[in-house]
Amino acid sequence: MGRRDVHSPLIEPAIAEDEAAVVALWHACGLTRPWNDPHADFALALGGAASTIFVARGEGMIEGSVMVGFDGHRGWVYYLAVSTDQRRTGLGRALMAAAEDWLRARGAPKLQLMVREDNAAALDFYQALGLERQKVAVLGRFLKEGA
Repeated sequence: MGRRDVHSPLIEPAIAEDEAAVVALWHACGLTRPWNDPHADFALALGGAASTIFVARGEGMIEGSVMVGFDGHRGWVYYLAVSTDQRRTGLGRALMAAAEDWLRARGAPKLQLMVREDNAAALDFYQALGLERQKVAVLGRFLKEGA
């Protein structure tokens, strides 16, 4: 993949050694929740053929990330994160473009993601990218005991 222009970091697939830095970024961006293990999420995404994580490598650090997966019916985006000092530089847009390219290459007909209803900044960002609210309700249940 390796996208780069003069103003943006290199966007490429994550490797196992990126785990600590990526999870730290997810924590810093407020994307983690106590009931989800971000380290397990990272490992599962990299270990599966139907998912991956892209990272934006800046000067000696990871400045952004996005997790993407394809379930055979829809493409899903998770953990889009951009470091505070790189926000409003186009990096989030570039990471979403990398996720969309990955999904298109696998034949995914649609991209979806979930945003917490009270996250107005994220909702505004995705709307500016052309994503629209869907008329669906998200239902779920934890499969792990004690969750």
